[in-house]
Amino acid sequence: MSVHSKLLSVQAALKAPKGQFNAFGKYNYRSCEDILEAVKPLLKEHGLTLVIRDQITPVGDRIYVQATAVVTSEDGKDHIFVTSYAREEEEKKGMDGSQITGAASSYARKYALNGLFLIDDTKDSDGTNTHGKDTASPSPAKKPSSDAPSAPSEPASIMDKAISYVKSQSDKKKAYEQILMKYGEQLTENQKNAIKKFVR
Repeated sequence: MSVHSKLLSVQAALKAPKGQFNAFGKYNYRSCEDILEAVKPLLKEHGLTLVIRDQITPVGDRIYVQATAVVTSEDGKDHIFVTSYAREEEEKKGMDGSQITGAASSYARKYALNGLFLIDDTKDSDGTNTHGKDTASPSPAKKPSSDAPSAPSEPASIMDKAISYVKSQSDKKKAYEQILMKYGEQLTENQKNAIKKFVR
């Protein structure tokens, strides 16, 4: 069988469950590790090897992590690859430089694997996360109008949930990082600092 035929068999058989749960956002998601754990037995069965490479790529004044997932036939004569990119944040509260790069690497690797193995993530957090911009019951105040006062009330609600969440978690630093990832754009620096006071 050609490497293309073998990859087709792997794509058809692969089932990569969403084995992770974000307690703050209340959603399940699939990590790069979940995909790798599910695909390894199939690669062995079909005589394929998988290698993932990262490369730092500057674009303008921003840094991107380029991840390339390569499937190679057992004899090494043929291969197929998919490349994906993720941009490093200039700054992310509660994370140092290596953690920021690591997070971008994990994201880029996951989506390179998604492309290679035809994994549909449209219902994952990346597809459904609205970063706090919609709620279960939308109110007329959210419609554009000159007297709509909804903007200040939404971050206040996020603040209440964020503080309650941090207080309830044993790993408060990780909880704080999750809050910043999901709602960072909706919170002011003063609000972020107020939440951080509960991280001990």
